[in-house]
Order: sequence, then structure tokens, then C-alpha cells
Amino acid sequence: MAKNPKQSKTLPIYILNGPNLNLLGHREPEVYGTTTLAQIEAMCAAQAKSHGLAIVFRQSNREGEIVDHLQEARTSGSAVIINPAGYGHTSIAILDSIQALQLPVIEVHLSNIHRREPYRNHSYVSKGATGIVMGLGAQGYLRAVDAVAEILKVKT
Repeated sequence: MAKNPKQSKTLPIYILNGPNLNLLGHREPEVYGTTTLAQIEAMCAAQAKSHGLAIVFRQSNREGEIVDHLQEARTSGSAVIINPAGYGHTSIAILDSIQALQLPVIEVHLSNIHRREPYRNHSYVSKGATGIVMGLGAQGYLRAVDAVAEILKVKT
């Protein structure tokens, strides 16, 4: 497990969320569901706790701020779960930051991007991700937490 020598426990999982995810529960519920981002955060915290893990949960509409969070996770986290939202289809900067992490990364999408508009069918983030969970709505975040917990357990 990724550990800081000054700590005896595993570093937190960084769960990062891209643009417009702050509008979950209100924006296009037929696509993204009715669960709010605050509810997803609470669900993820509980799921991580069930594995003996903690989370750092963040959302930003700004690409550079997401890059900053990824760089912070590099030394302060044990893994990253990221829903890059629209930046998944456009951001080489986020991909570069993910590739510099040397941590497990699980990409999450609430919807199945391969069943959506053609411009959403490609994700740059996927190239740097350890794994991808998509099309499961808010439950996808929980499956990603489970996957990270299993990956971290294997590394011990």
C-alpha cells in the first residue's frame, strides 16, 4: 500500500470530479440520474470506510485545478478515482498528470460513453487509467472504490 513514512495507515483515495458534476441530481437526470454529488461523496466515504480506507473528494470546473489535485494525489494519496466528465474527451493535460502519478487510477463515467454522441466515445483519460467503470450511474463510484481497495490489498 502507498504509505507515508510519517503515517501508519494507508493514504486516502483521491476522488476527483470534473466540470458540471456539481450539478448532478439536477442536470439531465435521464442521463446522469438523480443522485447528487454530495450523496455520491457520502456513499464513497462509507464504502471506503468499509475497506478501512479514507477519501479526499473534490470537484472542479477548471482543468488546471484538476491537474493540481492530481499532482497533490501523487504524494498524498494511495490511488485516484476520477470522473473527468467532459475533460475526458479533450484533456491531454489531465492524461499527462495521470501518467505521472505512479498510482492506481480508476476512471468513472456515470453513463456509458460508448452509447452516447460520437465525440464522447473517446477518453484520453482511459489511456492512463488502470481500469474503467462506466454506465452504472452513481453505483460506478462504489465499484471503483471496491476496485481500488482490492488493488491496494494486493500490493501489501
